[in-house]
Amino acid sequence: MARTARKPSGYDKFRKEELAKIHIGKKDLGLDDDTYRDILYQAGGVESAADLDWKGREAVLDRFRELGWKARSKSGKESRPSRVLADDPQSRKIRALWLALHEIGKVRDASERALGSYCKRMTGVAALQWLNSRQASTVIEALKQWLGR
Repeated sequence: MARTARKPSGYDKFRKEELAKIHIGKKDLGLDDDTYRDILYQAGGVESAADLDWKGREAVLDRFRELGWKARSKSGKESRPSRVLADDPQSRKIRALWLALHEIGKVRDASERALGSYCKRMTGVAALQWLNSRQASTVIEALKQWLGR
């Protein structure tokens, strides 16, 4: 019977802690499954957090931080985003366009806060969840035009 090599226990501890942070970050940011899987694929090249290597786990956590997530301190105090992310189809489209602009270098700050500032300049409304359908359409069209330039 062949024996498989076992990785050091310290590795398991860090891996488990990082995976837990990834799942907590997903929950805190209010990411739907499709957005979460997109982030995993873009940052780590995988579709499941379990398949991430240490560089991939760090890249995903960095991406969550760019979106405004802050890890909870070990003292138990939470540092969640001030609002739950809007999850309607128009808001997801706005967020996807914003992230696409960031990926090609047209947007420096991909955070939800920066997106809110952009929406406020466009519509006078500072958060995606407060946009009505007409305002959301205005933002979508402006982002699509920006992406096309």
